[in-house]
Amino acid sequence: MGTAISLDLADDLPAATLGELAGHTFDWMREVDARFSTYRDDSEVCRLDRGGLPLAEASADLRAVLERCADLWTATDGFFDVYATGRLDPSGYVKGWAAQVASDRLVAAGAPNHCVNAGGDVRVRGHSSSGEPWRIGVRHPGDPAATCLVLTGTDLAVATSGVYERGHHVVDPRRGAPAVGLRSVTVVGPDLGEADAYATAAVAMGAPTGITWLDRLPAPWQHAVVTDDSRLHHSRTLPVTP
Repeated sequence: MGTAISLDLADDLPAATLGELAGHTFDWMREVDARFSTYRDDSEVCRLDRGGLPLAEASADLRAVLERCADLWTATDGFFDVYATGRLDPSGYVKGWAAQVASDRLVAAGAPNHCVNAGGDVRVRGHSSSGEPWRIGVRHPGDPAATCLVLTGTDLAVATSGVYERGHHVVDPRRGAPAVGLRSVTVVGPDLGEADAYATAAVAMGAPTGITWLDRLPAPWQHAVVTDDSRLHHSRTLPVTP
């Protein structure tokens, strides 16, 4: 899906076991890419979008993702819209969902201490190899070599949507134009797919609407945003490392 995937397995397991777990994880990510990528003409998403694949013949994963995206459209007042760009593109949910599934599978396979990073959408469980909680740096939207904050935890799903790499590419579906006002939105919660969609929706809302909407999300959802004029705003309970 046009992004990089990294994996840190922190459990003290035999090298062969760790290699097998990593292999299964990356195989899953390749499967997701083949099915959902908007960059591949032969993906299910692209075939469905151009009418070459009836929805009834689509995979169970694709149908489930589209159903969840429909729920998220309702939950975000229509700002999370897989057709916002004029074509089917569920990437704002799929990337986080794929990493969440990978993490859940690692837990089930006996590897509860790990970090899955899908292009900046991060799912951490347990502890790092040092025995300490994971530390997750959130990139500063104005400086690729700096962080605007660092989060610490043992069970976090952290998704960031921003305009600092691809410009104002997130479309406000109500105006049909690129959203403005928020340079970066990070959402933290229990599920990475949902966090990814919420972050995308908030960017689409812009400022101040996106900030107000994020502030109203119930616990345990938390957030941090950087506005176009470089102001940082975040939840009071966000697990920020001093």
